[in-house]
Amino acid sequence: MQSSYMRTFALDKYTAAVYEHSVILPDSTEKPVSSEEALKLMNKNIDILEESIKTAAKQGARIIVTPEDGIYGFRFTRETFYPYLEDIPDPQVNWNPCIDPERFGFAPVQKRLSCLAKNNSIYVVANIGDKKPCNYADSKCPSDGHYQYNTNIVFDSDGKLVARYHKFNLFMSEVQFDSPKEPEFVTFDTAFGKFGIFTCFDILFHDPAVALVSKHHVDTILFPTAWMNVLPHLTAIEFHSAWAMGMGVNLLASNTHHLGINMTGSGIYAPDGSRAYHYDAKSEKGHLLVAELYSHPSLSPTYLPTINWSSYATTIKPFSENPNFTGIVFYDEFTFSELTRESGNLTVCQKDFCCHLSYRMTELRDDEVYVLGAFDGLHETEGEYYLQICTLLKCRSTDRQTCGQPVTTAYTHFDAFSLSGTFSTNYVFPEVLLSGVQLAPGEFQVLSDGQLISQNRTSKPVLTVTLFGRWYEKDPPVGLGLSFSLSAVCLAFTFAFSQLP
Repeated sequence: MQSSYMRTFALDKYTAAVYEHSVILPDSTEKPVSSEEALKLMNKNIDILEESIKTAAKQGARIIVTPEDGIYGFRFTRETFYPYLEDIPDPQVNWNPCIDPERFGFAPVQKRLSCLAKNNSIYVVANIGDKKPCNYADSKCPSDGHYQYNTNIVFDSDGKLVARYHKFNLFMSEVQFDSPKEPEFVTFDTAFGKFGIFTCFDILFHDPAVALVSKHHVDTILFPTAWMNVLPHLTAIEFHSAWAMGMGVNLLASNTHHLGINMTGSGIYAPDGSRAYHYDAKSEKGHLLVAELYSHPSLSPTYLPTINWSSYATTIKPFSENPNFTGIVFYDEFTFSELTRESGNLTVCQKDFCCHLSYRMTELRDDEVYVLGAFDGLHETEGEYYLQICTLLKCRSTDRQTCGQPVTTAYTHFDAFSLSGTFSTNYVFPEVLLSGVQLAPGEFQVLSDGQLISQNRTSKPVLTVTLFGRWYEKDPPVGLGLSFSLSAVCLAFTFAFSQLP
């Protein structure tokens, strides 16, 4: 819990920064490079991050988040990643690497990051690799005698190490890393709120992501990520902004920028919408975002009321249904119904889960098809997690077989829409994505009865309007859902590459 001192003297607002970094990658190799060569590459990336840190500090930022893999990149095996690792101690040891760099052995990356924080009076959040020795008394000790963790670290404005988080939910391509035996719930207090931290794929699961908000009551989540965009529902800016809104928390999301595997999309998100975001699918440039946030969003005048996500949908009579058909969205089979009129009301159900839509288009075009879709089931591709989704989305073409395939442009504006569903979960994330893969801050709201409604005519044509529900209680037991077959790996990467512009 935050101390009374922190609450008494806490700032009402603060300025935050995130940097989307176009990472310099290592050469592909089957043999480990020397520790000197590894450090040379990491310093090249830190040189770029240093400029963003200095710029953010000059603009008044109290904290900056840099991306997952942002210091060393990717393309590693377990063996080739080892030279990039440092020993990162528990923050309870009260260590400032800038002042005492060799206390825990050779740690040049931690020293440099600590000094950047100290010299610029700013909290610095970075992602590096941690190594921890183990022995064969530990039944899970890897054969090489040590654990390798995907690790977020935080240095305060004096350069002190104040947080260390080992990623729990590893993405299937992270063969160089081990997962900790239990999820870690890492928090720390500042004069501008209570912070929690996790990494990338973690956001799709209950622990540690949801628990940090629901049980540990953090104000802001720090979120380094290397997110491959998946249309129509899992682009970085779309899902991360929706998660912040659905969880009622600030989210500082810093993405790696690498168009070769469709990575872009960072943002500074509040519970009532985006404060700043960046999505660039054309250039290979990095980008700094700086914006102001409420330190304690739950106490702000714009905080959303408690939402009963099924209240409206379970009390109305289902609307008339058009003929249904099935389509695939990221390997999940949705039930779809086409919007055949310029305005109307529509219901589509899958099993006992029903989605309701009231809408009015500016015009019904003959060169575009929109559908209302419902999905209620276990997603099983790059991970196993249970979803309930209601979605209004544009099909890739007028051929209904393309409904659910990725599309980035549209021409149809909506004057009004209201989307709701008979959700069995309290965790629902509201998404509105416009043509060009753009967010719609201030153009929609969520009512306390679970309706996602438009404020006015959309500023740009609509790609998707979605209520993305996660039914965590129906997820497979921890451990079972994190073993992936080679075919699943290939499917996920094939899908990601199919979405390149």
